[in-house]
Amino acid sequence: MNLKRARVLISNDDGINAPGLRVLERVAAKMFKEVWVVAPESEQSATSHSLTLRRPLRIRRLAKRRYAVDGTPTDSVLLGVQEVMKSERPDVVLSGINRGGNLGEDISYSGTVAAAMEGTLLGLPSVALSQYYKNRRKVSWKTAEVWMARVLKSLLQEDWPAGVLMNVNFPDVPPGAVTGIQFSRQGRRKIGGEVTEGLDPRGDKYFWVGSQRNEDEFKTGTDLGVVTTGGIAVTPLSMDLTHKSMLKKMKVIVG
Repeated sequence: MNLKRARVLISNDDGINAPGLRVLERVAAKMFKEVWVVAPESEQSATSHSLTLRRPLRIRRLAKRRYAVDGTPTDSVLLGVQEVMKSERPDVVLSGINRGGNLGEDISYSGTVAAAMEGTLLGLPSVALSQYYKNRRKVSWKTAEVWMARVLKSLLQEDWPAGVLMNVNFPDVPPGAVTGIQFSRQGRRKIGGEVTEGLDPRGDKYFWVGSQRNEDEFKTGTDLGVVTTGGIAVTPLSMDLTHKSMLKKMKVIVG
């Protein structure tokens, strides 16, 4: 792919006004011929790969090549490709930069990853990008901004199999302290390890899903292990959820 001639579609799950989206736009503007943004009107974190089917969707034009959709990340990418850019499809889809890592089982819930999944289903090379943080009030956006072009150039010069997307997580360290780019497998970190119970002002009980459990956060070779030790984790993900070895085993049992 000749990036200087490429057209990129950007989306996210943090919403059209998210700081991470602005960082991604700045980097992409230096790399690609055209940058188009089609992102949700409001935050859509943990919406996963949800598609709006029960009501109409609206697209709001904010500026040249910049649009907001009153729906999910999946809706935004779908409308971006099929409607906003229908006269000439994008060459690549980028999603992010998410405020917080998408590591381990976060991937299953992530709207950021889901936007890249939708791009993949539409036949486009797609990358999800996230900035991990330890303190939510001090997100190291500069790290992602400094390293992103290098990561994307490395990834987009390769041919990917159909149905594969890339999940990239930047560590919470200064740009100069990054230990490198490492390809890694998905780790294990189940979101919702804590559930807080309380009473609303009317005396009715509610539950609030809280933080994650970190079973093997530092396991070598996982996305969690790479990011928490200062590296940039790149994890190839497949849209095919079939567990092939189990399928083979079941065929033997049944057959």
